[in-house]
Amino acid sequence: MDKLHEECGVFGIYEGSNSKLAKTVYYALISLQHRGQESAGIAVNRDRVIRCVKDLGLVSDVFNEENLDKLGECNMAVGHVRYSTSGAVSKENAQPMLIKHLKGQMALVHNGNLINSYELRNELEKKGCIFHSTSDTEVISYIITGERLKCGSIEEAVSNAMYRIKGAYSLILMSPAKLIAARDPLGFKPLCMGKMPDGGIVFASESCALSSVGAEFVRDILPGEIVTVENGEIRSDLSHVKKDSKSSLCIFEYIYFARPDSKIDGVFVHDFRVKSGISLAKSHPVEADVVIGVPDSGLDAAYGFSLQSKIPYGIGLIKNKYIGRSFIAPDQTERRNMVRMKLGAIESVLKDKRVVVIDDSIVRGTTSAQIVKLLRDAGAKEVHMRISSPTFLNPCYYGTDIDSRENLIACQHTIPEICELIGADSLGFMEVDEALEILKDGDTKCSCSGCCTACFDGKYPTEVPQVSAKERFE
Repeated sequence: MDKLHEECGVFGIYEGSNSKLAKTVYYALISLQHRGQESAGIAVNRDRVIRCVKDLGLVSDVFNEENLDKLGECNMAVGHVRYSTSGAVSKENAQPMLIKHLKGQMALVHNGNLINSYELRNELEKKGCIFHSTSDTEVISYIITGERLKCGSIEEAVSNAMYRIKGAYSLILMSPAKLIAARDPLGFKPLCMGKMPDGGIVFASESCALSSVGAEFVRDILPGEIVTVENGEIRSDLSHVKKDSKSSLCIFEYIYFARPDSKIDGVFVHDFRVKSGISLAKSHPVEADVVIGVPDSGLDAAYGFSLQSKIPYGIGLIKNKYIGRSFIAPDQTERRNMVRMKLGAIESVLKDKRVVVIDDSIVRGTTSAQIVKLLRDAGAKEVHMRISSPTFLNPCYYGTDIDSRENLIACQHTIPEICELIGADSLGFMEVDEALEILKDGDTKCSCSGCCTACFDGKYPTEVPQVSAKERFE
């Protein structure tokens, strides 16, 4: 693994009357596919009965005309794409999570990691709960259903559960009569609301999913907010919204996770990345002949670097969009080979040129070394690498797959040493303060009051769990 991966993407839709919503969810999940490629699922609600199709694979692998049609007409539906940061890659961990309890059914989709799931799981198992998966989502579902038995409504149960679950979660819950969206009080993961042309209400991890189904963006769900849709009416519960506390949206949403056409907490992702490139050109200038980006997330920052430096922008690397991700290769040799299969260099742009190449991150360093070699093999005279994120120095506990310092190259080597290891002529990283300053800028000002940068600076916004996600299931 030499790239960060997000845990998942969620989507939910409520319509006033029955229609074939499964296809709408399918299109939304296609637009959220970048957030998770291990499994996909859709659950629908027709006449208060919830049915689900889910499996391992991409959205297009899991769904076809036949199983989408079998889901039939419904007035509510939720969908999910998953990348596991805790729990195994298995069908049992695929979402939506369907639960049958004394007061009915519910389907739950969730993005994020809990920091107290190990303790909650132990507590629940001692009470006789039997777990069928290893994901945090099943822990959340048990907590909610337990609270549901003690209170008068499902949204009250969600509110009560939020006093017990700690960490990162943006979730959408579908009961027989209601669609509920909730975001954790620190707002680690994005969640927004939109409106369909016919008045239907949708929720999604990113606004790009709203656009893909023809929905109009309404607003972001506030950190700590619970929004309930019932009989076409929208209710908002702000009891968990902490007005005086600093929110902690994962800054890597802007750097890498989100699609560039998304808008998150008031910030257009594309604009943030372009300004990151501009900032890099100011803090790490270099004399060169062409600026290129590593597809896809390095392209916007490369454009910004070119704007500021006046070095011409070029397309020097082409991505093969029809090949799987490199982390699934069984050994390091094959993983290296897959870099060449995924990326192709354009010799006419690179030959005899001093090249600035912009990428979003360096985690372990193996991919960066392969990219530098690829550029040199294509004739690049010099290769200067610039990274639009700070150096990774700490594990993440909130839903990305950095679970220890062990494989982080910046924990073992200085920046000059990393530069030598990857074979570049020079190397420069974005500083944490630079990234935060962009979010304060008038044109890109973030509506949230802060971002989580713990993977860079170790300033965790919550207590740190004593048991890692990896250790929980060993």
